[in-house]
Amino acid sequence: MSQKIIEADPARASFYQTNTQAYIDSLNQVEEWVRAEISRIPESQRVLITAHDAFGYFGDAYGIMVEGLQGISTVSEPGLKDITRITDLIVERKIKSIFVESSVSEKTIRSVVEGAAAKGQKVTIGGTLYSDALGDETSNADTYIGMVRENVRTIVQALEE
Repeated sequence: MSQKIIEADPARASFYQTNTQAYIDSLNQVEEWVRAEISRIPESQRVLITAHDAFGYFGDAYGIMVEGLQGISTVSEPGLKDITRITDLIVERKIKSIFVESSVSEKTIRSVVEGAAAKGQKVTIGGTLYSDALGDETSNADTYIGMVRENVRTIVQALEE
């Protein structure tokens, strides 16, 4: 918690401390829930494929291989080489679902689905993940914790057996 807030409003220090601790407790509960949910995905299917590599931190934290078509940037479009690399991975690992992102066009992800199908591997779009923005108030992803929960639900539902 930032001491600056308490210094600016010392009369409400207890309020800030209580709410800070409650939020930290909520984050810890979500952390435990995420770990339990991710454990439902078979290790061989713990591959998260999206349009760009916004989920690297997530993969590192939860033991999921993350592959993005265009790296971390969304400025340039991925090329045929990128699509081929991802479709080869899908076929090799028999990945059954890949994901679109709320902030990135799904055009290239659809190209990957078609490329995998051409190589004999059926892959579906497992849902939309929130990567660079929260969802609106009807999405259940309009807060940080809500966004994490919605993303994990989407991922687990698409990748578990």
